[in-house]
Amino acid sequence: MLKPSVNNMTVRVFARAAGLDHAETDAWGQTRSPEYMARNPAHLTPMIEDKGLPRGVLWESCAIMQYLSNKHGLEKFYPKAPAKRAMIDSAMFYLIGTLYPYVARATYPALGFPQYAGEVGHSDAHPERKSEAQKAAVAAIAEPLEVFHSFFRNGKPFIGGKNPSIADIRLAATLEFLAVINYALPKWAKEYMAAMEKKLGKAYAGPAGDVRGYIAHVKSQANA
Repeated sequence: MLKPSVNNMTVRVFARAAGLDHAETDAWGQTRSPEYMARNPAHLTPMIEDKGLPRGVLWESCAIMQYLSNKHGLEKFYPKAPAKRAMIDSAMFYLIGTLYPYVARATYPALGFPQYAGEVGHSDAHPERKSEAQKAAVAAIAEPLEVFHSFFRNGKPFIGGKNPSIADIRLAATLEFLAVINYALPKWAKEYMAAMEKKLGKAYAGPAGDVRGYIAHVKSQANA
């Protein structure tokens, strides 16, 4: 895992909230090493190691939470009923396919993270064009964010209903990154994030503290 990452925060929160016995290894500066690449050619984090997996390892935060929920029967976080599970899956796929790319384009330049291959941040475009792309991403966040509020939550405290689901953990972690650009979250989103932290307690606050600490460091460097 990498502490500054919300993708990693997602699994770190989940493992704690689910009460899973686990150990964490900080992979900072090691994901391109021959040993890491031999196990994980995608060089991504978070990654779990489990002897029960066909290749021994698994990456992608949503897939990890789905696997662990299925393995340990954690219906509280990932219901087995087909219709309820479909809504959780839909929320997660919509997040990683639509909302998160906007969040990444809007925040990665400020965070000092490399952007995805093919993004404007990697191109030879003029800095003004890159700035325009970042601003466009910031403006685009509001629409998918409202979809989570009006459709997936639909008056419920969480996407999962009375209790947070794995989709809620992924959404709340994603929203943490928006602090680096001082994004004006709508009132419901602020209340939602506060409710997540209150419901999950230290399981959320610990990993979130690492992300917030990194964001605070980045912002202090920018203001120096």
